[in-house]
Amino acid sequence: NEDLSVDFESLTKLVDYNIENGTGYLVVLGTTAEAATLSAEEKKQVIKHIIKVNNKRVPLVLGIGGNNTLEVKKQIEEADLSEFTAVLSVSPYYNKPNQEGLYQHYKMLASTGKNIIIYNVPSRTGQNVEAETTLRLAREFPNLFLIKEAAPNILQYFDILRKKPEGFNLVSGDDEYTLPVTLAGGAGVISVIGQAYPKEFSTMVQLAFDKKVEEAYEIHNKLVEITRLIFAEGNPCGIKVILAEMGIIKNYLRLPLIAASEGLHAKIKAEMANI
Repeated sequence: NEDLSVDFESLTKLVDYNIENGTGYLVVLGTTAEAATLSAEEKKQVIKHIIKVNNKRVPLVLGIGGNNTLEVKKQIEEADLSEFTAVLSVSPYYNKPNQEGLYQHYKMLASTGKNIIIYNVPSRTGQNVEAETTLRLAREFPNLFLIKEAAPNILQYFDILRKKPEGFNLVSGDDEYTLPVTLAGGAGVISVIGQAYPKEFSTMVQLAFDKKVEEAYEIHNKLVEITRLIFAEGNPCGIKVILAEMGIIKNYLRLPLIAASEGLHAKIKAEMANI
């Protein structure tokens, strides 16, 4: 909201819009949700609100991550996960552990016995969870059943998909890579642009599952330019432009994030007309 309070009305509209247009599951308190600038109490309110609005229509995943392993483990153990299928947990950021440290971090989270999705996003964390580290974790801990992979090198995704053990899979954490990664055997995407175009994006993923390559690439090519634009000044300022233009949300952000520049806003609005 303009007073920077949590906009529950828009949140309701966004959840309904996504579910009604083919989104397969929702991630609660992810990066795009501006979880980093929510208080502990606000996070509880957002969780409660989404559970209520969702009303068991689609599976829910809860974001719980950080760079203090013991604290993240404690939060996972203490969270009421009765309405959630899994926890999405970003790899530790800022303190930049090496590969053994990353392995030990997720090993400790796996000890909670909860279903956990590894999340590798080096552009935000400053450290890449290498393919061999992911595969080592996947082989040893069945409850680490999925990775949201957002490494800049697409070959890393292919390495994991080629060598992964049975029962483990990968979803793209990069909207632009979603189609090639899904065609290579990935399990889809946890998407940013998909929040604004859930029907198109979920159709593209389903076409990829069905190996209808040409039809899938038609949608990919239609969305690729706007996908690049929404990340031009950081996430989620770009996606909020689209959703606000669609009348689903209001375009306010909490510091240190700020709204997209007038120039970017105009470019996004112009590209929306092509979709």
